[in-house]
Amino acid sequence: MGPSWRQTKRIIARIAAFTHKLPPGIVFKPQKTKIDFVNGSSIEAFPNNPDTIRGPTLNVVYCDEMNFVANDQDLYDAILYTLSTTNGRFVCSSTPWTTDSIFYKIFTHKNFDFFRTSHVTYESALSPNGPLKPQIIEQIKTQMGDDPSRWKREMMAEWQEDDNVWLPQSLIASCIGTTKNCGEELSTFEPEASKQGDFFAGLDLAQTRDYTVFSVVERQNDTLYLRHLKIFQQPTKYANVLGYIKALQDRWEGFQRIRVDFTREGPSFISDMTEAGIDNAEGVNFSVPRKSEMAGLLKQRMANGKFYYPLMNWERPYRGDICSELNVERYELRKDGAIGYSHPNGTHDDVFWSIALAVFATGQMEPEPFLAVIPR
Repeated sequence: MGPSWRQTKRIIARIAAFTHKLPPGIVFKPQKTKIDFVNGSSIEAFPNNPDTIRGPTLNVVYCDEMNFVANDQDLYDAILYTLSTTNGRFVCSSTPWTTDSIFYKIFTHKNFDFFRTSHVTYESALSPNGPLKPQIIEQIKTQMGDDPSRWKREMMAEWQEDDNVWLPQSLIASCIGTTKNCGEELSTFEPEASKQGDFFAGLDLAQTRDYTVFSVVERQNDTLYLRHLKIFQQPTKYANVLGYIKALQDRWEGFQRIRVDFTREGPSFISDMTEAGIDNAEGVNFSVPRKSEMAGLLKQRMANGKFYYPLMNWERPYRGDICSELNVERYELRKDGAIGYSHPNGTHDDVFWSIALAVFATGQMEPEPFLAVIPR
């Protein structure tokens, strides 16, 4: 089991690769979600859903990335019921994330002291004992920059959270899409085959220092689902960006609205989009009050259970999963009463703002909001 149905099937694929090393006649031909052995035993992948795990009688249950599981208490209870008739074993693993979770309790609470725990850092995976090379570690350190909390969490396997993060880890974890809260697996969604709602997009522009990121959300009733995210290679060629968006628009039968950060490029970029055949693009100036409006709307949607996303890794090296991307943004209250946003040196917040733009695109854009000033 894992937070993502795609991720769970990848685990089965890895196990299937190992079966080729077994002597002939021990295992039947592996299927996508199940491996059967001639002695009657089997290994099967289950979606991250308490309802799917209640039926079978199992001897061992393994849950990957347990700290990122939505509704983890319900899932944990269902697993215990499943194993109770066989006196079976439960094994779980994860990168540390939120402390408001069953996985955290397993490591810290006395009520879970019947578990045997292991703490594994990156040092255990260094060459020659593991696949990590010292030069790779140096690159990761550079990417993480001045974000010691991320280094401790991702590489030292320690629970960390800064006080000034805009989106708390517990809030981010609560919005991970599952088959239970989304009706279908987000990671395997194909809009051209199963479109149910309207698409809205956000484009955060950059060329060299940061990344250009394009995000798409689908609105079904009043709930938003992140359906697509593209991080473009550096240096970014805007002609490639326009071509990519145009192709996606044509394949998905159009976007209701695309909100674009044109703070640097200006209105001329919106004209370039129109000339490229891209419809319904609107520019957004990233002023202090506008950024506060967008970040606040994203946070409100998440808190109200109206925004879900798939837990998956993107293609860019060392960018991590979307949980880390959403957790990167920091905030502070400025002297003029406004909220200022930033991210640690060596990190990037373009994914955060691209998603915020896509969510912002689902509503009408009012005139530039006034800056509220707190009287002295």
